[in-house]
Amino acid sequence: MKAAAGDQVVVESSHVMAHRREGQIVEVHDPGGAPPYLVHWNDTGTESLFFPGPDAHIIHAGTQ
Repeated sequence: MKAAAGDQVVVESSHVMAHRREGQIVEVHDPGGAPPYLVHWNDTGTESLFFPGPDAHIIHAGTQ
């Protein structure tokens, strides 16, 4: 998975009662765009370091 600052991350829920999470990637420290990413989460307004799993995908800026 590769991303850049400004891209969106979407984490789909694998549980019936859980919700999908969306956020904007604020920082990428790897020059090749590899994780982890600093993400600003839309649902909580907080930022956290994110290591994407198989339920996550990236929507690259400009392709929305």
